[in-house]
Amino acid sequence: MIDDRLYGLLGLCQRAGKLKSGEFAVEKSVKGQKSHLVIVPEDASDNTKKKFKNMTTYRNVPYFELGTKEKLGKQLGKSERSSISIEDEGFAKAMEKLLTEVM
Repeated sequence: MIDDRLYGLLGLCQRAGKLKSGEFAVEKSVKGQKSHLVIVPEDASDNTKKKFKNMTTYRNVPYFELGTKEKLGKQLGKSERSSISIEDEGFAKAMEKLLTEVM
């Protein structure tokens, strides 16, 4: 299933140290032009979605809404996550390809 491949990539990306999670870290990543992809869970607040959608659109960073805060956090071995930034171009391109197949 596509979800499993995506979550597998997220885990690899985290182990490689190329993933930032949590609002402050993701915002810093996007504004610092290190982010190649941002994922916000579907159950995040409208305010959070709007904030990151605007921020990524302005900076031409791909933005996707996927999964739940709980599942994203669990996949990363953390508590609930309301946003994730991928800072590696290769991982970001692979994830974007998977995500566009789903959407």
